[in-house]
Formats: sequence, C-alpha cells, structure tokens
Amino acid sequence: MTTPHNRRQFLAYGVATLASLSTPAWSAPRRYNLSARNATIGFDFSLSGVRQNGSAPLKSADLRIDVKNLAASQATVTADISRAKTGFIFATDALKSASVLDTANHPTASFRSTKVTLGSNGRLSEGATLAGELTLRGVTRTVRFDAALYRPAGSAADSLDQLEVHLKGAINRNDFGATGYPDLVDPIVGLNIRAEIAVSE
Repeated sequence: MTTPHNRRQFLAYGVATLASLSTPAWSAPRRYNLSARNATIGFDFSLSGVRQNGSAPLKSADLRIDVKNLAASQATVTADISRAKTGFIFATDALKSASVLDTANHPTASFRSTKVTLGSNGRLSEGATLAGELTLRGVTRTVRFDAALYRPAGSAADSLDQLEVHLKGAINRNDFGATGYPDLVDPIVGLNIRAEIAVSE
C-alpha cells in the first residue's frame, strides 16, 4: 500500500539522478500511456447542500515527459463520461442528461495541456500546475490543475518506466453549458484525476 511518506518520493527525485546522465535514450521526451489499471477521473459536487462524489474511467492518455526540461512536458487525457456514475441512480441519470453532460451526444471529455508551471525546486509537485484546454459537451475552456507526478512506492530512484499522475482542480459547469438542475446542484464541480502510466516503447 502506498503511504503518504512514499507518495512524496516525487518524480523530481528520479529526475535529479537522470539529469546527470548523458544517455541518448533520454535526449528526447519519453511517451507514456495509461497502464491497465487505476485510471479514473473523480468528481465531487453539492446536491441540495450535501457533498456527493462520482467517477468516470479514463479512456486514454498520451503524456510526453521531458526529464531535462520538465516545463516542456505535454499531456492529453480523454475520459469516457458516458460511463460516469455517482452513488445515486437519480444523480447519475441527471448527470448524463441533455441539460448536464449530454452524454448521448458527447460521450467523452478531453484535456490538452498548454503550459506546465513547475513547483518549488523545479519539481512537478509542491505547487506545480498544469494549464490547458478542457472540452466538455463540445465546449472548450481554459482550466488549470494542481499537478503531481511521482514514482510508485518501492521503485528505484532511477526507474521512471512507471509513474503515477495526480491532477486536481475545479470548474464551473455553467461555463460548459451544463446548466441543468440549478436549484439542486451547485455550479462548482471538483475534479480529481489519478492515473498510473507506463512508458510506451
């Protein structure tokens, strides 16, 4: 099980080791895709004043990580929101309805990064952010996520073949035309993306 201490063994620790190497394999950004497990977008919202949670599976992810220039890294993520679910059937059905996510016409949502801002000490953690374009219901808006990228617990400091990514932020659903049920559901929706990624050979 991953502990809070181990989760703080961020990618930058491994990057610091790799930065001193001059192997050709690291002369260009490495490409990562989703691993076969643990890839979801979580969301939370207020329903009649009570906080509720839901999730949707990630469909694909294409990340280009440049260990010599982390700020040049790129990410594109797509979620299958037609399979979104909450703890209540009513809330799930309302979520997918035409006035909210309209999954019949827009079954996926996507995010494409446009700017990486590193955190303290030049790391992709501890204050790092990922800005980009989120497309939902066919509407694209600029959003920003807090970002962290780190090695799985127990992995070697110089092993970056498998990584864990965490993006956290919030959006106003009205900005995307998801205006349904305004008397019941607050417009602010929290987003929490967690995924395990593996290098693509």
